[in-house]
Amino acid sequence: MDQTPRIIQSGACLAEGMAWLSARDPRFAAGYALTGPLPLRLREDGFAALVDAIIGQQVSVASARAIRARIEAAGCLEEAAVRAVSEEDLRGLGLSRQKARYVKALAEAGLDFAALRRAPTDTVVTTLVALPGIGRWTAEIYAMFALGHADVFAPNDLALQEAARRLLGLEARPNERQLREISAGWSPWRAVAARFLWAYYRVDKGREGIMG
Repeated sequence: MDQTPRIIQSGACLAEGMAWLSARDPRFAAGYALTGPLPLRLREDGFAALVDAIIGQQVSVASARAIRARIEAAGCLEEAAVRAVSEEDLRGLGLSRQKARYVKALAEAGLDFAALRRAPTDTVVTTLVALPGIGRWTAEIYAMFALGHADVFAPNDLALQEAARRLLGLEARPNERQLREISAGWSPWRAVAARFLWAYYRVDKGREGIMG
């Protein structure tokens, strides 16, 4: 059995996924009428993408951008360059002691990023969460946006939890386990459902503000 994941490559893929989800659940159809076409949000995969994820943990967007700019200027968005410097050097570029250790460990892990592109989603997630500083949410987001996997979800994301509560009319926001179970019904287009829920969350909050 071929386990090569379906890859989202264009807006047409997103439209196909939303057509499937809307046919399965009219609440998706109603919400899609509000959000309109979904953003693709794909980005380049590889070492730099994971460094970005580590940099962005628990800091503001502005701080992450400033640190990233210093790291890029020092040439430390490449594995070989990071292997050649010390953790103290990385701290000098703005990383915390912990994040410097994570980035150093990532560079020394020798990940086969080309192989990850062809690997099943579960393999990608398992491989990445084995590394220091890479949690399941980060691994799932990497599979979704850097690799374009069509059937991956990030149920620990608070915005997705709240969007699901709003869309499905739930009394309480579902936790990670509950949303993972709910999202199983959106397979094989869970990554499209995620994009939709993020878009729906923004639109629904805006409508709430207008009505309030």
